[in-house]
Amino acid sequence: LGWKFYDADDYHPLENKKKMAEGIPLNDEDRIPWLCALHDILRREDASRQNAILACSALKKMYRRVLISGASAIESNQPEQPGENPALQILFVHLDGSMDIIAGRLEKRRGHFMPPELLKSQFDALEPPSAPENFITVSLEKSLPEIVLEIESAILQG
Repeated sequence: LGWKFYDADDYHPLENKKKMAEGIPLNDEDRIPWLCALHDILRREDASRQNAILACSALKKMYRRVLISGASAIESNQPEQPGENPALQILFVHLDGSMDIIAGRLEKRRGHFMPPELLKSQFDALEPPSAPENFITVSLEKSLPEIVLEIESAILQG
């Protein structure tokens, strides 16, 4: 697509990385400032009229609201209303797979600060997207080319 790509893991503060490396799951207090920083990146790209892709474990509905609307989503628990700082238009791609499939992939990953032992805590926190969120669900049982094609098709169809 020629869009700028961001990996949210690159933006975790050192404290979060250390915590995960020690096998301690992150909580909302750990994640909210990180998600606000990611929102700021997306807001900057949007202001520049640039499309972007963000790979992010936005596990909870509240986290996805923060990505869309920033810190105000926490205070109001609702997306911002149109105005000076309108909510971003984001298509969330929920990569859906069993714990076994994802654990197998994590075992192959090298040099990452999050150990595979934290996967269960992520499944425990997961709130899959649901209406009225703007999302698609893509099965991880498909091949990588099939996954990419399905995501590209959804993006291009708007």
